[in-house]
Amino acid sequence: MEAKHIINATVENQPAVLSRIVGLFSGRGYNIETLNVGPCADPRFSRMTITVPGDEHVLEQVTKQLNKLVDVVKVVDLTTEKHIARELVLVEVGAPRQKRPEVLGIADIFGAEVVGVRETTLTMQYVGREDQVDDLLRLLRPYTIVNLARSGLLAVAKGD
Repeated sequence: MEAKHIINATVENQPAVLSRIVGLFSGRGYNIETLNVGPCADPRFSRMTITVPGDEHVLEQVTKQLNKLVDVVKVVDLTTEKHIARELVLVEVGAPRQKRPEVLGIADIFGAEVVGVRETTLTMQYVGREDQVDDLLRLLRPYTIVNLARSGLLAVAKGD
């Protein structure tokens, strides 16, 4: 199994920055597993959290190439650093009346919040580590997952 690297890139808020970064990856045949972009505390910049599968060579090449881009201010490999990483999932799951208590019990165990109720389905949101999201979804699969949206990883370095 390939290692998964978590890269944080601070970039200037300029048109086409995202396009150039994605082009950098695709042009070299590197896969982006997840990608999140959002503003930093300073509105001139955004933070990109990119998860990239691959070995150390892939990580080294991606980091070098990102650092060459003019709009990239800073690149940090969080994989081996202390960091906090979370993912949001919205999942609509089959929950007819007779199965609803079971589905609600699973949601309760994880601390997932029910955000939508229909006659035969429940929609819940959950924020947790990637492995926790995977565990929740594994337990919900037997109830039929009707719709699913995962945010991908968001990560920040832990301060001292």
